[in-house]
Amino acid sequence: MPDSRNWFPETPETRRRRFTASRRQGVYIHLNGKRLINFASNDYLGLSFHPDVCMVARGALDDAVGSGASRLVSGDDPVLHRLEEKLASWKGYEACLIAGSGMLANIGLLQALADRHTHVFSDKLNHASLVDGVRLSGGQSHRYAHLSNQQLELQLNKHPAARRIIVSDGIFSMDGDSADAAGLLKLAEAYDTLLVIDDAHGTGCMGPEGKGITGGDTISGHARLIEVGTFGKAFGSYGAFILGTRELIEGLRQRQRTVIYSTALPVAMVAAAETALELIQSGEQRQQLKRNLKLFKQLTAGLGFMVSDSPIQPLVVGSDEKALQMATALRDAAFFVPAIRPPTVPEGTARLRFTLSAGHSEEMIEKLSTCLRALL
Repeated sequence: MPDSRNWFPETPETRRRRFTASRRQGVYIHLNGKRLINFASNDYLGLSFHPDVCMVARGALDDAVGSGASRLVSGDDPVLHRLEEKLASWKGYEACLIAGSGMLANIGLLQALADRHTHVFSDKLNHASLVDGVRLSGGQSHRYAHLSNQQLELQLNKHPAARRIIVSDGIFSMDGDSADAAGLLKLAEAYDTLLVIDDAHGTGCMGPEGKGITGGDTISGHARLIEVGTFGKAFGSYGAFILGTRELIEGLRQRQRTVIYSTALPVAMVAAAETALELIQSGEQRQQLKRNLKLFKQLTAGLGFMVSDSPIQPLVVGSDEKALQMATALRDAAFFVPAIRPPTVPEGTARLRFTLSAGHSEEMIEKLSTCLRALL
């Protein structure tokens, strides 16, 4: 008879996920008593340890650690409203809604937008938060081949409905490639659909002024476009936000259960994100990241990395065993780059996912490239 000891099937050793206790210190990570250079963080601009960001967060802790309630009860600090206004203005949207995390933002957003009569068209490599959001919404799901606007259009022709939504990542977290935001919006206009783009990995470090993949196409603020961003990556803080028209954001305030029924973000995290936004707008860290990325790509040319203009630089090695072996070899050489295996990525595409940060020095990147050439 099943009980809690045998409820789940045994996970193969090469697929087992482990929560390894570690401590970050700038671009270093301390693991099992060893200090490693961290090439796995999403802290693309190094703002999580920037002195100004840390100082503001510490100052906000003088009043309280937690917010104490949901936004609708008593946790709606004025700093939340101020940052929402700044984000909407910077990104070119009418309004903004801050949520607890990217996962909560996407799940709640799609549940609020869709029901069983809604058809949702999703890129096959979308992040799990978008996949789960579509599932939990009860909408009728259609998946198109990765980045294939052509197949998406065929599906839009095949499945007419009064309410339809196209859903895509902006920068894809495991491949580092980018959606064609302008092309997707053209399809949304042509076929009367909404378009949701989660640009968590692009906002802050990609596009003009760090505005992400929608910034360069000047499509932000379009009535058919809803954009999701996060504070947990280039902003170096925690939390997420949704951008759209005033009517859309007001509708979410009334309906988005993951905001209504969640404790509000601590003010320290929001204050840190507000300071990070100012640093992103100044451009200094973005330019350093750009230089680091250029150097990394030059030094690793010919090693088989996937093509990516983002800070995400994947090296597909194929088998789970080989990915684990390479991750261990890198760890022995004082670099932290964990193996990424299915089901996070498709079968047969286990990889090492290198991420660049403005906090990395040229010397760190040069040492890493030398190590990689010796391993490969």
